[in-house]
Amino acid sequence: MRAQGATAEVFLTAFKTLTKKEQDLFLSEVMKDRKLREDLIDIDIAESRAKDKGRSFKDFLKSQK
Repeated sequence: MRAQGATAEVFLTAFKTLTKKEQDLFLSEVMKDRKLREDLIDIDIAESRAKDKGRSFKDFLKSQK
């Protein structure tokens, strides 16, 4: 495993060992950071749309008229 992946895995394992209250406090701090919050929202949107059927750019342009 690469170093970046190992660091992320250790971090996630440590997070999971926190109590529910500690996890909530940590996530509250993450959500206070505008850039992190926006990144999480972007990830959520991308994952929710991953299985959506795509359409061609030409069709998109037609729908904008």
